[in-house]
Amino acid sequence: MRVLHIPYGPPMIELCQALRSNGVEATACHFDNNKFDFRPDICLALNEKSGKEREKFLKGYLQESIEKYDIFHFHFGETFFPDKRDLAMLKRASKKLVVHHHGSDIRLLSVAKQNNPYIRVKPEWTEEKINENLAILSNYIDHAIVQDHELETYISGVYKNVHVIPHAVDVTKFKPSYPKVEKGIPLVVHAPTMRDLKGTEFILNAVSELKRSGMAFQFKLIEGMSYNETMQLMAEADIVIDQLRIGASGFISTEAMAYGKPVICYIRKDLVSKYPSELPIVNANPSNITGVLRNLLENEQMWDNLGKQGRRYVEKYHDANVVADRYIDIYRQL
Repeated sequence: MRVLHIPYGPPMIELCQALRSNGVEATACHFDNNKFDFRPDICLALNEKSGKEREKFLKGYLQESIEKYDIFHFHFGETFFPDKRDLAMLKRASKKLVVHHHGSDIRLLSVAKQNNPYIRVKPEWTEEKINENLAILSNYIDHAIVQDHELETYISGVYKNVHVIPHAVDVTKFKPSYPKVEKGIPLVVHAPTMRDLKGTEFILNAVSELKRSGMAFQFKLIEGMSYNETMQLMAEADIVIDQLRIGASGFISTEAMAYGKPVICYIRKDLVSKYPSELPIVNANPSNITGVLRNLLENEQMWDNLGKQGRRYVEKYHDANVVADRYIDIYRQL
């Protein structure tokens, strides 16, 4: 079973490593270089080529891939070409296809607003673009994967089969460092990829308000750093704040819990029951983040327990080797 993952995204890297550990010849291929220094198995560096060179190179790589791989696993709703003409070619070559949606590529604002007053979406992903994209993909692909039930909402009924699989992390790479109350002034961190989508302004306002009230803590906004630098700061933190607008836990939440950190994130009320009961995330939204952060900072005795619960949660539900089996089951269904 030879599987090619394209065209970008850090989640595919650890997933492919786990799949290889479980006997699947999986390759993570990024089309472009990235500023975060992620290390896929292959990087085509197409961003360094001109438009014509890029097109020619991709055509050649597609042909090579058709000869080499049995299954094509597309991430973020993208394929080899923007117009997705490669899907027909892959079907004619009797290749098996699966698509993996991660967020903005399917999040419909009109649907999200029904249950979430705080939601924001990337402006470039208009509903027209999303629907057109899904229409093409679902015409060729029967199996779609999402990481949580918030995303499942947008494609239920679009594909013949929708699978909800938590994103995978290699737990062995995360040495837990549980918060120590006696160490002194606590460190709170927040690492947004896009401030507006993550609710960063509300976090900054909460931090300012709490510091003005006399609370002693450090706060670091992690932006423009490499992945390794971000992970280093996460490992040093006492509390990690993830996202406050989406309504579901993100990749940062999982990595922070793997480090044994208490995590603050917004989980939509109607989705809380969809998560395993052991989920230790401290729920907060833009309306109450100041009070939630204050309460957590004032109750240091909660930190160690939340950190250890989070680590156990990630080991049980997000460990790459556990999650890999679920992908292999899907591959066998194709």
